Amino acid sequence: MSDPNTTPSGTPDSQPAADSGVMPPAPPAAPAAPGYAAPAYPGSAAPAATPPSYQAPGYPQAAPAYGAAPAYGAAPGAYGAYQSGPKTNVLAIVSMIASIVGFVLILPVIGPIAGAIMGHISLGQIKRTGENGRGMALAGVIVGWVGIGLQVIGIIAWFSLMAWAVSQGSGSYSY
Repeated sequence: MSDPNTTPSGTPDSQPAADSGVMPPAPPAAPAAPGYAAPAYPGSAAPAATPPSYQAPGYPQAAPAYGAAPAYGAAPGAYGAYQSGPKTNVLAIVSMIASIVGFVLILPVIGPIAGAIMGHISLGQIKRTGENGRGMALAGVIVGWVGIGLQVIGIIAWFSLMAWAVSQGSGSYSY
């Protein structure tokens, strides 16, 4: 019994025989998409708009070379990293801390002197390098000099009190 879909050479109908040299017919073309136009609104004679063209999403540009400025609108730095400004002068921080520690009598003589000296040095460094910390340096200088002044006044008052106490005493004690 023979299959009704086969040819006399034994191949199915959908495939041509290798001997015949006849090609099968080409598949039918896909139907054309209908053209859609914008709806016409009453009273408007606007031409039909073309649909928007869609494009593949853009990928980010490569990072700029080291030291190059980023493009306008780009994130400042790799992966949106925090960009720091000028650093704070360390001597200004130490000056302020030493002055305050000396002012509250933890280091009564050394603190204000060290704070005032380091504050003056850090002000010069800040002026030369453009670092931050001028306010802390000024605080160190001011608190240092005020602390030194109060200690000098305190020492003078102490010796004055001792001199007055000695002058008030009598030369003899009676019991």
